[in-house]
Amino acid sequence: MKSMTGYGKGVSQRENLTLTVELKAVNNRFLEINARLPKYFMAGEEIVRKEIGAVIKRGTVDFFYDLKDSGGSKTLIADYELAKLYCDVAKELSLRFGVLNELTTTDLMRIPDMITVANDFPSEVLGELLKEATSKAVAELEVMRVKEGESIKRDFKELIASVERYLCKVVSRVPSVVEEYREKLQKRISEYLGEVEIDTARLVNEVAFFADKADINEEIKRLHSHIAQFKETLESERETGRKLDFLAQEMNREVNTMGSKSNDIEITNCVVAMKNELEKIKEQIRNVE
Repeated sequence: MKSMTGYGKGVSQRENLTLTVELKAVNNRFLEINARLPKYFMAGEEIVRKEIGAVIKRGTVDFFYDLKDSGGSKTLIADYELAKLYCDVAKELSLRFGVLNELTTTDLMRIPDMITVANDFPSEVLGELLKEATSKAVAELEVMRVKEGESIKRDFKELIASVERYLCKVVSRVPSVVEEYREKLQKRISEYLGEVEIDTARLVNEVAFFADKADINEEIKRLHSHIAQFKETLESERETGRKLDFLAQEMNREVNTMGSKSNDIEITNCVVAMKNELEKIKEQIRNVE
């Protein structure tokens, strides 16, 4: 079991180049990779997605890229055509509206895409650096996700064990519910009718109707089955988040049905307690891949 949250960092070097990749992962129902690479190396995005997607199946992963060149092979290139357009528009605005034209070189340099960084880095070298650094970052991220996943698994085991304990209380209580209802009904009828003889057949029918209406044995069997599947899934080496989420929903459905059928305060209390534990489980599942 793996968590969907974590952080990983990888560094790779070639001569005067040092590339640092950082990955931050958070929850998501699907896999979403946010990779922003410089324009001179947009082709590297495919490398990033391949390295991350080979290991991570769910979650939002933010990719951060930092390339340092100790050899000074960077140069700045200005877009003179774009600068001319801005200058012409500024001059036209000044003449048309009688306002002072205060456009400066600094203002021009702050315009997006006005200045670009050109590098003399061979694309194959950058590709090697990127693949290596990303692979290291993914490996470190995985260590954190696995560690966090083990912690979540322990919580799941405690919570599902709690649900199972309350279910056992429900099972032990079920046989007494119908009999207690029959005794209460018979006592109530006796109080109303006094010495008048009770119609046993009608009493039996009424008790049978109540027993059928309040029968939760099917829900108990299904809940036992879901709990067993949930515990089995916890030990799976594959992605478990979606299956655990489905099982938690099914368990919640059975517990809700028990609560709607039950006419017993002790069973109702157990149902409320189980729903509380299942809510905690559902909250934790959002962190599982």
